[in-house]
Amino acid sequence: MKKRFTEEQIIGFLREAEAGMPVAQLCRKYAFSEASYYLWRNKFGGMNVSEAKRLKELETENARLKKLLAETMLENEIAKEALRKKW
Repeated sequence: MKKRFTEEQIIGFLREAEAGMPVAQLCRKYAFSEASYYLWRNKFGGMNVSEAKRLKELETENARLKKLLAETMLENEIAKEALRKKW
């Protein structure tokens, strides 16, 4: 899924709001909803760009590890089922 804004852009938007720009005006200027702003603020508030990039890397790695775990658990279950049928 392609996102409209990068983490760098989002952090820039949050910085503008912190500098005093009203949220409604910021949303109109860059064409996103206030709901998106508040979601981003909860996720990225107080972060700098390098921290946001690190967060994204960790989320990607976590997803990869979860997939590996699920595949391994499935393989183990298949092996147990095969052993049960053998005897």
